[in-house]
Amino acid sequence: AVTNLVKDQPDHTVRIANFAIDAIRAANETPIDIENLSLGCVEIRVGFHSGSVVANVVGRVNPRYCLFGDTVNTASRMESNSETNRIHCSEKSANLLYRQCPEMPLVCRGVIPIKGKGQMQTFW
Repeated sequence: AVTNLVKDQPDHTVRIANFAIDAIRAANETPIDIENLSLGCVEIRVGFHSGSVVANVVGRVNPRYCLFGDTVNTASRMESNSETNRIHCSEKSANLLYRQCPEMPLVCRGVIPIKGKGQMQTFW
């Protein structure tokens, strides 16, 4: 998911954080197998980062609107280094989120190694 892409949204980080919360909630209410409820519900991990991206349409036969850049890669790393049913974000996103919504709970995860990025301070 992306916010603030084509229209300036002063609360863009709050929007993505709320989307992440809603996505986890929806996943946790979705059975893995409707015919075998004992398998439980879907569990996901979420990560996000804030920054600039490059957008373009890719493909001729099946054109797709795609986003590229370090921000996309860093957001992907936040997700892959997250934990089940947790929202993991970069320090940049955490700082923006705190400015936009000081009441949103943030917990420092500490400095962790992020592939391709080195050591990064991250937050839950």
